[in-house]
Amino acid sequence: MSYYRFLIIINALAITFSLGAAKKNPYQEYIDTYSEMAIEQQRAHGIPASITLAQGLLESRAGQSSLATLGNNHFGIKCHSEWKGDTLLRNDDAANECFRSYSSAAESFDDHSRFLLRKRYAPLFKNDVTDYAAWAKGLKACGYATDPNYATRLITIIERYALYLFDTESGRRAEEDASFIHDMLRATHPVRRSRGLHCVIASPGDTYSSIAKELGIKKSRLLKYNDVDKDREIKPWEEVYLEEKRDTPPEGVSNVTVGEGESFHSISQRFGIKLSTLRKLNPRVRDRPGSKLRLR
Repeated sequence: MSYYRFLIIINALAITFSLGAAKKNPYQEYIDTYSEMAIEQQRAHGIPASITLAQGLLESRAGQSSLATLGNNHFGIKCHSEWKGDTLLRNDDAANECFRSYSSAAESFDDHSRFLLRKRYAPLFKNDVTDYAAWAKGLKACGYATDPNYATRLITIIERYALYLFDTESGRRAEEDASFIHDMLRATHPVRRSRGLHCVIASPGDTYSSIAKELGIKKSRLLKYNDVDKDREIKPWEEVYLEEKRDTPPEGVSNVTVGEGESFHSISQRFGIKLSTLRKLNPRVRDRPGSKLRLR
């Protein structure tokens, strides 16, 4: 193992154990509950445990979404023509879309693996099982999600919780043996780019003031860039822009449906478009799940 790789693992483990020292949040509890299930899927099918866990955390909001609580659907998998099991209707890319419903979380994890074993996702398996970034980008390229920042969110979650440790036997042992670095290091927010705009991805518990302080940016400026009137806790895994958003949406996207747990504001963050522009384009549309928004 290179010295550089060793430092990365030490830093990630410090994050993991410092999180464990405090009261566990739903995301850490989810990892504790389902990590072994993800490891089993990796051993059976070759899908990185880190990717499975990150998708589960993101798609189910750490097991708190209605799809997960009512239908044990942890990965947002829709019915499709071949599905013969139970179903749930939820707002997503369109209103009242059909999603799969399972008898248990284990059934959902297994179906997720079988879903990725379809021909459409074959290019994923050309990547090394430890290359979580390639898998995350590959999922987006293969059309798993319509979210333009889907890969970035997955990578952020994996790095935030050091989920890549679950992808190797040595990593799993390192997590168990590394309590000596408890509370020694802190997590930071790497600056990323979305549509050419600099941004960071919020972690659970982040506020605009905490991110402004960490990055040395005036809070008032950060609030303005993100169309927010006052400081508040940020929705986990939402973009926080470090410069002014754009007046136009990404190419190839003309409309979007407000999904469960979403709003005009979260849509504007997802696509990097100013909230004022979004409202001008949709003056009579109500800000609620199921509403269809024009983006151009």
